[in-house]
Amino acid sequence: MQFNHLIEINQPLLSLVDVLTHAQLWQGLVLRAEMPKLFVPYLDGCTISARSETGFARALQYGDLVINDVVTLAAPNQILYSVPAQKDIPASSLTVTIEEPQPDVFYVRFAYDDGQSEAADSVDAFYNEYRRSAYEEADIDTIRLIRQMVQDGQLR
Repeated sequence: MQFNHLIEINQPLLSLVDVLTHAQLWQGLVLRAEMPKLFVPYLDGCTISARSETGFARALQYGDLVINDVVTLAAPNQILYSVPAQKDIPASSLTVTIEEPQPDVFYVRFAYDDGQSEAADSVDAFYNEYRRSAYEEADIDTIRLIRQMVQDGQLR
């Protein structure tokens, strides 16, 4: 399944929504990668096992299930989450990109790829629709939480 969606960040015509800066948005998205438990309440733990100049490797724990992935930071606009194939889990990826079509107008694009073929996607169409919806809701919650952190002075 390949799926992507955009979330509008700054809405120039809607003054009720606080404007986020590029730096605040980037800082929040990096925080999501480094401390995912803040953003994913059902995650039991996250251990960062190795760091480099461009990212880090981590282990995500969901009960007895541990998923290893690699996070690549292409500052200041893109974060790539790569999950290598492991046990019963196929290789997959998520690319999160800040887009700025006009000055101070930001969108965040979340692009998912589970590595499955189109034939497999058609068999799993119902399940994939559920996953798309869940991913989109989680991404909306991420932006909501980043906004809240900015309002609370946690991100500058």
